[in-house]
Formats: sequence, C-alpha cells, structure tokens
Amino acid sequence: MGNSALRAHVETAQKTGVFQLKDRGLTEFPAELQKLTSNLRTIDLSNNKIESLPPLLIGKFTLLKSLSLNSNKLTVVPDELCNLKKLEMLSLNNNHLRDLPATFGQLSALKTLSLSGNQLRALPPQLCSLRHLDVLDLSKNQIRSIPDLIGELQVIELNLNQNQISQISVKISSCPRLKVLRLEENCLELSMLPQSILSDSQICLLAVEGNLFEIKKLRELEGYDKYMERFTATKKKFA
Repeated sequence: MGNSALRAHVETAQKTGVFQLKDRGLTEFPAELQKLTSNLRTIDLSNNKIESLPPLLIGKFTLLKSLSLNSNKLTVVPDELCNLKKLEMLSLNNNHLRDLPATFGQLSALKTLSLSGNQLRALPPQLCSLRHLDVLDLSKNQIRSIPDLIGELQVIELNLNQNQISQISVKISSCPRLKVLRLEENCLELSMLPQSILSDSQICLLAVEGNLFEIKKLRELEGYDKYMERFTATKKKFA
C-alpha cells in the first residue's frame, strides 16, 4: 500500500484514536504508528501478513484498550506487549502461536482474550493471574488436557471447542465465576467429564456436542437435574 494512503490513515487515527488497516497485505507492523503511541485506544491490523511485532514500539501504546491482530503470521508475542496496562481486549485468532510470554499475567485490565486457531498445546498458566478476564476463547488449538490450575481461572465464559481434550481436572467445577463452558468437538469419553460440573459448579451452559458419547447419556448422569435448574433459571433471566 502507498505511503500517502498510510499517511492518511495515520492522520485520521491522530484525531479519532482508532487505527484500522485490515486486508492490506502488510508484512510489518507500521512504524508510522510511533507518532501515535500516546493517543491510540484501538488498533486493528487483522487479515494481513505480519510475522512479528516490534518489541520496543508495541509496549509504548499506554492508552491502548483494544488490539486485534487476527489472521496474521505471528509466532510469538513479545514480552513488551504485557506493558499495556489499560488493554481490555486482545484478539490473536488464526496465527501460529505456541505459547504466551511468562509476563502475560501483567495485562491486569484484560477482559476478553481470543486465541482461537493457534497451536497451543496446553492451557497457559499465566491466564490464571488475570483477575478481570471475563471471556477466554481457546478453540481450535491442540490442547489435550485441562490441568488442576483451571480452578484458579476467573473467566465467566470459556471456549475450548475443537481441541483434542480427553481429560479434564475436577477443579474446573471450582472456577469461581465460570458460567459458560464450551467443549464441543473434542475427544471426551463420558467417564472423563467430571460429574461435579453438573452437581457442584456455577456452570449454567455446558456445550459438549461432538465428543465420544451420545448427549442423551449425559442426561442420565447424577447431578444433571441440578445443572438443568441452573440452565433454566439463566434462560428465564434473559428471556
């Protein structure tokens, strides 16, 4: 894309605080954004070909609340991104990420995190430090099991659809705020689904279609009635 077009986008962003440049074939994070580190609140560079983020620049957007880099070619997230203390929404769907930086828990304002369509093989433990995280999308990765640390996750909605999950820790039932759990199209046997999810959790929407059991068998489990009470009560609330 031409320099003049990019300049026009930068000038607009200077006034609005929003920089959006999708589907432009960009291979690099625009260096021109250096001028806007103190006033950008939203950056959306989805559907480009960006392979890496400039560490020194990315950590300087101190007012940034929303960052979308879906459908790029990112293989790592630099530590410096974790300096963005006001970031509330981070969307990195459809990249090539295998893990997250150790400092990821410093994104203390984060409310929504989307990592669908990456190459994560495990639940990143850093996510359990995010006290305000409401929605976490880890669908379409390569996660095989859910460990005990899941009990510390603060999310309200957790999407684990289309992974390779065959084991789930019973601690998932003690997630303090978890209401919506999506586990569709995994490798779960019915015996591997903790019964306490039905009887002793806050979960009021459990989506488990496309696993290694028939849904009608789920209805025969002890605790299913309790789950249905929560499900129905929530449905009424939003009706």
